[in-house]
Amino acid sequence: MSDGERAILLSIIVPCCLVEAVLQLSDLGVLGRPNLRILAYDYGAFWPGLLGGWTPNFALQPATMFLSYGFLHGGAVHLALNMVTLWSLARVVIARTGAGGFLWIYVISQIVGGAAFALLSRSGLPMVGASGALFGLAGAIGAWIWLSRPTTAASFRATRRLLAGLVVINVLMYVAFAGRLAWETHLGGFIAGWGVAVGLNRRSAA
Repeated sequence: MSDGERAILLSIIVPCCLVEAVLQLSDLGVLGRPNLRILAYDYGAFWPGLLGGWTPNFALQPATMFLSYGFLHGGAVHLALNMVTLWSLARVVIARTGAGGFLWIYVISQIVGGAAFALLSRSGLPMVGASGALFGLAGAIGAWIWLSRPTTAASFRATRRLLAGLVVINVLMYVAFAGRLAWETHLGGFIAGWGVAVGLNRRSAA
């Protein structure tokens, strides 16, 4: 990974860590008001209701939340899991597509993940975290594995472990978080990442 590609990756990781650090300090009463996390979620989390008639806190919130939710997390553990996963998956994707392709996959997966949450979720709770984009990276890797095999049967055999693993991860997380899991975001992000990866592969082959 080049210095420029590492800088692109850190431009996502560092803001996520800084935001969570400020919110953690606020939670502890060290910095700002103890309810700063609530305020951050009010303005930056993904609220499906904002696409269905709710009054936003500012005019562009229904649009900006498609990006801002990915920089907010539900605590230090949530952040750590996502950032470790991001570093691991991003290195594979960047090695294949470069920084530009990585950003296309990451951003589109995050946006589509938000859209899937808005369409499929029946929860009135806000959604935060980078996992929609992370599942997009996993989807891209899965697409490349699929495309690298000569037949559909071989492609299925090559990717079934990845798909089964992602399903198991979602089930375990669903149980661990007592149902508070935005699986809709994961699904939307995965499909988007897969689709963008296929498109990038066709473009590079042209």
